[in-house]
Amino acid sequence: MAVAMVTGGTRGIGLGIVQRLVADRWDVAVMATKPEPPAEFTEMVGDKVVYVSGSVDDLDSHRQFLDTALEAYGGVDLLVNNAGVAPRTRADIIVASPEEFDRVLKINLRGPYFLTQLVANQMISQPAGTPRTIINVSSISAEAVSTDRGEYCISKAGVAMATQLWAARLAGEGISVFEIRPGIIATDMTAGVKAKYDALFASGIAPMPRWGTSADVAGAVVALASGLMPYSTGDVIHVAGGMQIPRL
Repeated sequence: MAVAMVTGGTRGIGLGIVQRLVADRWDVAVMATKPEPPAEFTEMVGDKVVYVSGSVDDLDSHRQFLDTALEAYGGVDLLVNNAGVAPRTRADIIVASPEEFDRVLKINLRGPYFLTQLVANQMISQPAGTPRTIINVSSISAEAVSTDRGEYCISKAGVAMATQLWAARLAGEGISVFEIRPGIIATDMTAGVKAKYDALFASGIAPMPRWGTSADVAGAVVALASGLMPYSTGDVIHVAGGMQIPRL
């Protein structure tokens, strides 16, 4: 049975990814910040998931997360760096605070970078055989500017470069690394700006005029982790309804 590690897997995009992996018969280890997994999460995913309480910005949590997955399942075939945060207050970059910049970069960029380092070393130590994959869940904000949340855009642009770095370094080890860039996805993170994005869809922001779903992102994850693209690495997969297409 293939084994996946997913950060931030109890809600939003992460929950959709975990549900799809479980449905496809993966064993899954999840790390999220709550002391215990939410009851509704347990009801949705059953007993195919082990849960670790920790934060991606805490390097000690990384070791606990990996050790728990190894104890439960014996190895790891897939890491999904999904956990991330938006700034608590959208502030024009001309007044945004260094404290919020540091918080967002620590969680969205520094944490996944060093978790990847730890898990990559574990993957290298395992016998060759099953496909080994690392997927960074980024954002259309890696390339689309939002001047009221500059720290978020910079963190996701950093994830894009980190993906390229890890892809280049790990290719010779037989480990593929990919970046998924979601567009406007219906989650609790975007619920507060629903009216804004409804209006943008109505005005044609994306060729596919609808909100994306966590299931849309999950489908990309399982496709990339399938092993059916053995000569690919470092690729960016947009799950954005075509938002990334330049149009006149």
